[in-house]
Amino acid sequence: MRKVYHLSTCTTCQRIIKELGIGDEFEYQDIKTEKITPEQIDVMANMAGSYEALFSRVAMKYKAWGLKEKNLSEQDYRNYILEEYTFLKRPVFIIDEEIFVGNSKKNVEAVKERL
Repeated sequence: MRKVYHLSTCTTCQRIIKELGIGDEFEYQDIKTEKITPEQIDVMANMAGSYEALFSRVAMKYKAWGLKEKNLSEQDYRNYILEEYTFLKRPVFIIDEEIFVGNSKKNVEAVKERL
């Protein structure tokens, strides 16, 4: 399976997808218009090792909702990602049995190498 979870309105996601030169060989899911299902987040967390690995602490709502002051559990991370798409660290690339989470330079380079 080759899939990208992204936001079509996110310029960073658009730039990375363009930089990687990927096309129709990937299935695209805009997480704003097509919500992540519990099954999808469970598969991603299993591949990534935890729900926390998928959670974005740079989302504006992280501070606004006062989550910075809370001690979040794995179940909390899962619930917040399912409740609010902005909490998913993106883009998320699934290439066969591997997952690549986020927009760090290191992660984008790892996706490039995998392709």
